[in-house]
Amino acid sequence: MEHLYHCWRRSPLDLGIQSACRWQPQTCHTPARRRAPLPLTAALLACERRGQSPAGDGWRPPFAPRPIRFAYEPGDVSHMPTRTSFSPFRTEIAGIPVAELAQRYGTPTYVYDSAQIAERIDDLKAFDVVRYAQKACSNIAILDFCRRRGVLVDAVSYGEMRRAMAAGYTPAGNPPPIIFTADIFDREALDFVVEQGIHVNCGSPDMIAQLGQRAPGREITLRINPGFGHGHSQKTNTGGEQSKHGIWREQLADCLYQADHHGLSVTGLHMHIGSGTDLEHLAQVVGAMEEAAAELGRSLRSISVGGGLPIPYREGDDYVDLAAYYDLWNAARARLASAVGHELHLEIEPGRYLVAESGYLVTEIRAIKQMGKNTFYLVDAGFNNLARPILYGAYHPMSIVSTRGSGERPLQDVVVGGPLCESGDIFTQEEGGYVATRALPAAEVGDLLVIEKAGAYGSVMGSNYNSKPLAPEVLIADGKSHLIRARQSFDDLIRGESIPQID
Repeated sequence: MEHLYHCWRRSPLDLGIQSACRWQPQTCHTPARRRAPLPLTAALLACERRGQSPAGDGWRPPFAPRPIRFAYEPGDVSHMPTRTSFSPFRTEIAGIPVAELAQRYGTPTYVYDSAQIAERIDDLKAFDVVRYAQKACSNIAILDFCRRRGVLVDAVSYGEMRRAMAAGYTPAGNPPPIIFTADIFDREALDFVVEQGIHVNCGSPDMIAQLGQRAPGREITLRINPGFGHGHSQKTNTGGEQSKHGIWREQLADCLYQADHHGLSVTGLHMHIGSGTDLEHLAQVVGAMEEAAAELGRSLRSISVGGGLPIPYREGDDYVDLAAYYDLWNAARARLASAVGHELHLEIEPGRYLVAESGYLVTEIRAIKQMGKNTFYLVDAGFNNLARPILYGAYHPMSIVSTRGSGERPLQDVVVGGPLCESGDIFTQEEGGYVATRALPAAEVGDLLVIEKAGAYGSVMGSNYNSKPLAPEVLIADGKSHLIRARQSFDDLIRGESIPQID
């Protein structure tokens, strides 16, 4: 079926950039919506697709990397080192002795330093909206801490939407305090967003139709898969044709038509290519976002750069250059705002970046074994508590807390494992399951081993494998420790189970 709408037709190059910015109605055979023009951005994009320059050799496409000009500064990042170092020795967390925390709360226990979270929030203050991807650490005390510092929240399930509201977030507002981001609606989630008026970031064309049938007239955001992705592991790569996430970039026009058909207004665009990626790959999203925005048109009010900001886990790792990253996106936002004729909100969606460095998993060494050439420190936490190493071969810095004085402890190469009846229950493994060693101080049974940078995708991915209880969580604020999740009891463990009356 033919649809008449405003398309772009580039005028001859010798007419110059003003001519290239002209638009004219044309008949097209791709389902699309009628939209107002984006003169500069769309014309430049049209030229770029043809590999041509509308203004001579010095022209650059709007999504090409540009020299960084720090006209806008992110939050104060003077407290951040440029490179990191870790000590294998530790005595305290946020001013409280680790031994004291272990004695009070037992082991294994997650401990979070609230001051570290507050610093990372401040790093991102230049963005109009900081929206916490709560899947990284969804304890309601952490959500409340973020909310009271002006951070909005992203939810990926019915349960996360309920958590956000339990932590004090309201379901609707401008900008939306809660956004539901997913690739499907399960029935419970769809019912809830309709009832509560929660803004939806649609990651599949089917979501547009399902929401439109139930709640026409709503505003929505579209999550676009730009056709490429990157992450610290293939399992955390959320872009490209092997990823299930987002609407494929070439389906955007069809989705805009479908939104119009169901009476939905697309006011936001979102892109997220992976977790723990680097600045080079994050910057590539800028061009893809500008191209999608040019296709959407004047209804656009917000762009979300997604998350994926890395944090340093290894000795010598660099922190991401936040100033450069913000400057890239702010320049893109300015170009798009000029094109659409009104201001655009610039959102960032950090998860790991806000909470990873705040978290510590405190464990006790319960056995030391010699297995051929390998020395094993076996602790009372397993992948039921921290699954990242077995899932991705993720690396976490570790430290030893001596409970028997502070005498000199030479370093030795050890393998750190847990208590589970599973060969993969090893914290010092590489991706693919290969066992590795770590240089840690000589220790004794009863010493504490702290797994650091464990605040993101730690407790939230916990399980009851081997009928192990979920570990407690403790938040340190203003020099005091607060229990924010109690250790599961056996009654908690079997709650909801029943034995039927059968022969």
